[in-house]
Amino acid sequence: MAGIILLVVVALLVVVVIAIYNRLVRLRQNVRESWSAIDTELRRRYDLIPNLVETVKGYASHEKETLQRVIEARNAAASNNGTPAQQAVTENQLSGALRQLFALSEAYPDLKANQNFNQLQAQLEETENRLGQSRRFYNANVRELNTATETFPSVLIANSFGFRPEAYFETDDTARAPVAVQF
Repeated sequence: MAGIILLVVVALLVVVVIAIYNRLVRLRQNVRESWSAIDTELRRRYDLIPNLVETVKGYASHEKETLQRVIEARNAAASNNGTPAQQAVTENQLSGALRQLFALSEAYPDLKANQNFNQLQAQLEETENRLGQSRRFYNANVRELNTATETFPSVLIANSFGFRPEAYFETDDTARAPVAVQF
């Protein structure tokens, strides 16, 4: 009888370990999938910026320093494949450079009235909104995974199988907010 009870207890522990492991795998996959959504929006953002810079060049060609800063920030952000924290740094720099670029439209009324500039600006604003939504979704998935990897008893399974907490993707919202220019 004691052997049967021991066997049931061991079987129950194995089932619990398998269930916790599978949950951790599912949570990790959710984090990876939600990061992919962020990456998609970042790529879209990077693709819009050269067109925006070219449009501004036609109206503000002597603003080479600002345009160069935007291009350099875009290239740095696009080539950064580091952790979310590392990517947030280059994204904040890009947002600051874009803020300066959009400030130019105030100094150049013809640029401000340019339909192509306005369309690109609207597309970039839409991309920024989708990026914010993707970031919130990613961070929610990271929070859920991190909670699972740091609470008992799943912390035991997480440590045994190499599950680690993930980094949040936190950007400086104050630098990003001015990108959306209101007319």
